[in-house]
Amino acid sequence: MHLTRFTDYSIRVLIFLAVKGEERSTINEIAETFDISRNHLMKIVQELSQKNYVTAIRGKNGGLLLTRDPATIVLGELVREMEHDMELVECFHSKNACIITPACRLQPILNNALSAFLDVLDHYTLADLLGNQQPQLAQLMRIPAVNA
Repeated sequence: MHLTRFTDYSIRVLIFLAVKGEERSTINEIAETFDISRNHLMKIVQELSQKNYVTAIRGKNGGLLLTRDPATIVLGELVREMEHDMELVECFHSKNACIITPACRLQPILNNALSAFLDVLDHYTLADLLGNQQPQLAQLMRIPAVNA
């Protein structure tokens, strides 16, 4: 299984915001922390906001906050929402041109593998990613104080 950078960065944004707690964060701050393109991060944050993971507040005292409690953000759900193409091989696509598809058993096997992958992620939340590591995560991300 392979997650796109879009989903990877989405998870990092949520971890960053969770560690910051009630303190607002900026796109620039997150982009610098993870060395991610600001433009790419803006697209990610916009989608996270549209999907109700993040609240974006405009203005002088604006910034980003988690919309939901980390314990309610299920990783499997997040991955399903942020991955725009879960079609693992050509035969998953609507424009499949593989000539052996009618006799090939790969598609149902990979479909089972994808389901198992997502089922495992459904057992974990953003809070599980943080665990008791918030102080260390804050230090690694150069966040001065953890508001847990």
